[in-house]
Amino acid sequence: MATETNPLTIAASHACWSCGDMRAAQFCTSCGKVQPPAPVDYFSFFGLPRKLNLDNATLERGFYAMSRKLHPDLYARRDSREQSWSLEQSSRLNDAYRTLKDPIRRTEYLLKLEGVELEGQSKAGTEEARKTGEKKQIVPADLLEEVFELNMQLEELRANKKMGEEDSSLIQELQQHKQQLEEKFNGLFEELKGYWTEWDSAEESENDALRKAACDKMVDLLNRRSYIRNLVRDVNEVLES
Repeated sequence: MATETNPLTIAASHACWSCGDMRAAQFCTSCGKVQPPAPVDYFSFFGLPRKLNLDNATLERGFYAMSRKLHPDLYARRDSREQSWSLEQSSRLNDAYRTLKDPIRRTEYLLKLEGVELEGQSKAGTEEARKTGEKKQIVPADLLEEVFELNMQLEELRANKKMGEEDSSLIQELQQHKQQLEEKFNGLFEELKGYWTEWDSAEESENDALRKAACDKMVDLLNRRSYIRNLVRDVNEVLES
């Protein structure tokens, strides 16, 4: 069962390179020497359980505490190994903090730890699909009718613009449609937070079946969220062209 620990005392399986005592992920708890980066995930790096409802205040305190101890100026007169390790640890600290403090990135990162890659939904994947004409994203079932209607409106507006015509009523309809999509997009975040609670409860009880069910729900929601985000982008592009 995962439990929260102090972010500066993450137990690791390696001994300190300097004094030989058991080291933490970033520093030796006995002699205080900076340690070579350990292969731990971002949650473990901060001494946090692998849960999605994080205490932002705890995360922030851990970040600033480690930032002060890893500041490059502290290692300016140390040997080259310690200078290099402090830079690597500092870089990993910044990456971990940026990822965990952002609720969507945190969710995607946890899913990645669970073996789920959302490549088809990434910005790079979306741009590549647009270049090749290959559609990688499947239209969510609950959006089929809405997407069909929206695509028809977008094609009509593109055709009007090519002919130099302007249909104010069509533009107004698309703007309203865009607003509805944005409301759905924002609403999905509240739904996602409910799945965080499901995941955290399953993680606490070490229930693999419930963990998988929560993962599946989060993946489906993030796919829908990504699809809606891309629809809004498409509407903006046509309206602004």
